[in-house]
Amino acid sequence: MGVPPPMLAAMMALEVAALHGYPGCMTTDTDVPLADLRPRLIAAMLPNVPFDGWTPLARDTAADELGIDRDIAAMALPDAAAMADAFTARADTMMVDAMMAAGVADMKVRDRIKLALRTRLEHAGEDREAVRSALTVMLHPANAAMAASTLWRTADAMWRAAGDTATDFNHYSKRAILGGVYSATLLFWLDDDSDDHQATWAFIDRRIDGIMAFEKTKARVSGLVSKLPDPARFLGRLRYPAV
Repeated sequence: MGVPPPMLAAMMALEVAALHGYPGCMTTDTDVPLADLRPRLIAAMLPNVPFDGWTPLARDTAADELGIDRDIAAMALPDAAAMADAFTARADTMMVDAMMAAGVADMKVRDRIKLALRTRLEHAGEDREAVRSALTVMLHPANAAMAASTLWRTADAMWRAAGDTATDFNHYSKRAILGGVYSATLLFWLDDDSDDHQATWAFIDRRIDGIMAFEKTKARVSGLVSKLPDPARFLGRLRYPAV
């Protein structure tokens, strides 16, 4: 007996909604939200990514190991771009959790950002080839927007975990600067063969010093600008001189 058209339409609507991660949408196979399946699949994929890359083969192998229907896994991670995006999102969450556990509230801002960068890379230490493969995916021209989005998300997660609450222009400038520092550090780390990545940690120290110097300079400039005469008031006095 075939599925009645109204029921079929409803099933298709649920699948489309679940594919886009709308709240409350469960997979029909495991009754687990797709958003929760993604990090589980990524974790199971990691041992195979160095050999298979971010591919359907690696995803299907992970799905089989977890007992997840392959079609459901394909809905959660349909292509390499989705896999790379989910991989970085999982790394962001792990980094934030580790920073909270480390008690960043008692640290100076410099140390908080340094901890964010180090934590992110230390967690990726056993998955360097997976990181390299994800970067290859992101560097594809078709994935440029996704790559920019994931970099911004990582920088935003770092600043938020560090306690940043800026909502003005500083909110954007801080994330843009840190995103550049992180991307440069990541590339340096991928080729770093020094003992315990000491060269990378020194690289981070230099970049953090640069950020702090920039923030101090910006603060001084902002202070000087605030003391300058208001040009509108000056022009007003020229037009309507006091008598």
